[in-house]
Amino acid sequence: MRFDFTKGLNQKFSLSHSVMMGPTEIPSQSSETIKIPTAHYEFGANFIDPKLMLFGRVLTDGRVNARLKCDLSENLTMKGNAQLTHEPHMSHGMVNFDYKGSDYRTQFQLGNGALFGASYIQSVSPHLSLGGEVFWAGQHRKSGIGYAARYNTDKMVATGQVASTGMVALSYVQKISEKVSLASDFMYNYMSRDVTASFGYDYILRQCRLRGKIDSNGCVAALLEERLNMGLNFILSAEIDHRKKDYKFGFGLTVGE
Repeated sequence: MRFDFTKGLNQKFSLSHSVMMGPTEIPSQSSETIKIPTAHYEFGANFIDPKLMLFGRVLTDGRVNARLKCDLSENLTMKGNAQLTHEPHMSHGMVNFDYKGSDYRTQFQLGNGALFGASYIQSVSPHLSLGGEVFWAGQHRKSGIGYAARYNTDKMVATGQVASTGMVALSYVQKISEKVSLASDFMYNYMSRDVTASFGYDYILRQCRLRGKIDSNGCVAALLEERLNMGLNFILSAEIDHRKKDYKFGFGLTVGE
């Protein structure tokens, strides 16, 4: 169960309250998922301005989360996030600098644990973009390099990624009509030999939106969002994982603008 409440104090500042009760999934060596009951309360403060956004969260378990987005210029944006916790070596922070040119984008990352990263993507034609990224995690003595390609038209988007960490990812989205879109993706790790493929759909009706997916691991999920009235939305969701014998069903209401 989760309850979220957000109250705007003025056009830029708002407060939020959130209560969550439910299981936390713990990885196990067996196929079944171990669940531990948990509950916490979260208080948040938000400041939203056209060029500056600040988000802060405080949880009853002692964690403090913060996010920042600041437009330094029309093309340069700084993003930051941090989490403080009483658990040893679990606190972290990261800062990103994004620069958007006329036909390219680049990003630099700095994080604790001597983490450095950089990425660059360039439009080589009206439909094709090519890019790459590198990272270095000094604390863990790990590094990697990756390459990516993206091809898009008015009706479809196809992407491909390959990295020295062993990851190969392919995705494809096809717009069938103004209301229907189909998507598929494929992920392969040639070091661990893990393979996952999935197929999804997105169907937009006059007052509702239906989305779902099924993957090669036997996991089936669906989400229905229906607009009952002005400012009132009804949500239904379900997920079935046959391999882990994990079954979930939920419903919700969204009230307000």
